[in-house]
Amino acid sequence: MKKSFIKQISFFALIVTTAFLLGSCGSTKNVAYFQNSDTVDLSQSQFLYDAKIMPKDQLTITVSTTNDEAAVPFNLTVPTPQSVNSRSSYSQAMLQTYLVDNSGNITYPIIGEIHVGGLTKSEAENMIREKIKVYMAETENPIVTVRMTGYQISVIGEVARPGTFTVSREKITVLEALAQAGDLTIYGMRNNVQLIREDADGKKAIYFLNLNDANLINSPYYYLQQNDVIYVTPNKVKAQNSSVGSMTSLWFSATSILISLTSLLYNILSR
Repeated sequence: MKKSFIKQISFFALIVTTAFLLGSCGSTKNVAYFQNSDTVDLSQSQFLYDAKIMPKDQLTITVSTTNDEAAVPFNLTVPTPQSVNSRSSYSQAMLQTYLVDNSGNITYPIIGEIHVGGLTKSEAENMIREKIKVYMAETENPIVTVRMTGYQISVIGEVARPGTFTVSREKITVLEALAQAGDLTIYGMRNNVQLIREDADGKKAIYFLNLNDANLINSPYYYLQQNDVIYVTPNKVKAQNSSVGSMTSLWFSATSILISLTSLLYNILSR
């Protein structure tokens, strides 16, 4: 009778350990992106995205003319320090950058304050071109080039390499941003990716994206804006693992002690 009781305890301890190990594992559902891609109408996505200038953006503005002297007042430069024989010197001047203020304005040479907030690059270029032409000869047709130097997005949460990334092309999709962050981990929820965005007035909003749904390509949030933040939420498996992670070693220790005591009692009572 005692031997049978000891065996039952050992078997129970084994069942508890196995159940705990299985309970800490989870199935990987909804991992594939764009699961319904064969049924989605992509005709709505036939447009070229052009980023708009936002407050706190940094711009470089280059003016080119046939007469080089005509463009000089509009191409402000700043000297860049370099070290020569442990002494500081200045050479290779760089173009002045213009910080867009909270009202969407910049202060430009000769012209003064210009409102560029909410404009695309091409719209800003056309506006600046018309404003500076009045200060040049009638034969001049200046070429204005606007570039964004501070276009950044952030990706956090369940991705391989979270961080803030600088976008050189001034155009990036949510998938490209996730690719720069090393893609989602197996614990990331593909159907619950959050996009945190701030508009030109400082109003913040959160949008939910479903990477399993191919309709994401038609979404107005498929292309990211500067300073967007993507947060990939963890799935239930990760949450469960996190909640019991600190208790795992304790469970194994307790189970090991229980099995050892059971084995000891079995050896004593079997004599």
